[in-house]
Amino acid sequence: MTIHILIADKLAPEGATFLKSQPNVEVIENTGLTGDELVKAVSAADGVIVRSAVKLPEEILDKCFETPDCQLKGIARAGVGVDNIDLPTATKYGVAVMNSASASTITTAEHAFALIISLARNIASSNSVFRDGGWDRANFVGVQLAGRTLGIVGMGRIGQAIARRALAFGMEILGFDPFMKEATALDGQVRMMQSFDELIKQVDIVTFHVPRTDKTTGMLGKEQFAICKDDLLVVNAARGGIVDEEALIEALDAGECAGAAIDVYMSEPPVEDHPFRSHPKVLCTPHLGASTVEAQEAVAVNACASLLRYLQGEGLDSAVNAGGLDLELNNRQRTYVELAQRMITLLGTVATITNTKEVTVELRGKATAGKADTIARYAMVALLQHMCDEPVSIINVSAMALELGVTASTVVGTTDAIDSLIIRTRGESEHAVEGTVHADGLPRITNIEGRRFDMVPSGHMIALFNNDTPGMVGKVGDILGTAKINIDEMVIGHGDDDGVAMMIIKTNTVPSDDLLTNLANIDGVSKVASAEI
Repeated sequence: MTIHILIADKLAPEGATFLKSQPNVEVIENTGLTGDELVKAVSAADGVIVRSAVKLPEEILDKCFETPDCQLKGIARAGVGVDNIDLPTATKYGVAVMNSASASTITTAEHAFALIISLARNIASSNSVFRDGGWDRANFVGVQLAGRTLGIVGMGRIGQAIARRALAFGMEILGFDPFMKEATALDGQVRMMQSFDELIKQVDIVTFHVPRTDKTTGMLGKEQFAICKDDLLVVNAARGGIVDEEALIEALDAGECAGAAIDVYMSEPPVEDHPFRSHPKVLCTPHLGASTVEAQEAVAVNACASLLRYLQGEGLDSAVNAGGLDLELNNRQRTYVELAQRMITLLGTVATITNTKEVTVELRGKATAGKADTIARYAMVALLQHMCDEPVSIINVSAMALELGVTASTVVGTTDAIDSLIIRTRGESEHAVEGTVHADGLPRITNIEGRRFDMVPSGHMIALFNNDTPGMVGKVGDILGTAKINIDEMVIGHGDDDGVAMMIIKTNTVPSDDLLTNLANIDGVSKVASAEI
């Protein structure tokens, strides 16, 4: 099956080249779309790659999923910030949103540190005066970085890269990260503060490396400028709005702050008369944090590769709306995901599971050790897809289960047991299916509705419930032969003293409605159903 990927923003050509080199992938490069044209293009794609120019707000995503047969499953941001994508709405529709933060870590850290150095030594302002014919050295006396205290807000990849560079310059480092409770970082070389206010009181320079959220917007504002050092230098190369722009100008004018270097803005590009453009104490760059040849190539390929991996069912990395899920699976564990999906499809063929209220997923053996919750979530996705017409994926499966009133539990059996997966459902009645993955790597169903089998669920399949009496196989074979249908495989499972057997048949072609009717009319057959797996 072909995967359709839309490149909706200008991207380094290496990204498209990578995708085009992959089998069964169609790449659509269509940049600059807005409104209905964007909705149409996004709806027709399995995955979309954007940078920062294309916006995917709530109204666009809603319109996409109002479109019949919307295919969208994943969005990759070639870069770090995802402000241009409405995450709650994407999550609601089960769309995975991922970024390529790791690909631009070094480049972004280098730019932020370049701003620190430029600000400390007045490089930009002195260059401007020199070009105008001046030679006013006295007005451009800078500060030495060695011995100064740098405050790093956000100790993720970029924050740590900044810290390593600052240590090389002989700086003292204080850090603040709301997700870190440790007293130190980087083997004790960074002292961690427990609040931003505690940090801002002590530092000579502060640099921000956090996403913009409700909690971080305006993080450095009037109250913080009132308690910071008067010679504080501010660097923001993270997201616009983390530093309150109006409060920063007021602090610079009032002598509560000595200077600022800004690469990101609340609105981009900022208006022509924005005070940053003309303020003598502000050094500005036009959002250049990830703008190097190496980073542009890396984020493009990284975004394309991550999106393709997800769409191919090979895992999800760099997701920003997966709630910390561990979705990395090895090849054998991915086969258990495939097995779960096939088990649910076959169970839904032979039993009514659309009214399910409780689900138990049990995993035994070493093959799935440590990944039971992840595989169970994929099983839930398959089940809920049978129960509703709404888009369901690993991203929104928990919310959809809650909405449908389905409770789920995962049971982890002993690792000494034979590798197996058991799915039990309970609604108006109880149903169960069991399977395993043998050494040949093929998913097999070993028990369904209490009847033992050994078969690979795939292709065109017919399931029959019939009286467990002699001659039933012959009657079924006669009808299939008359219809010129070849039997690729047939397995029979016997019930426990209920007198009813189940026959599962793989055929070489799709069974017609007439064929299914003829099978159902056989004396002793109580139910016939078909499935495509």
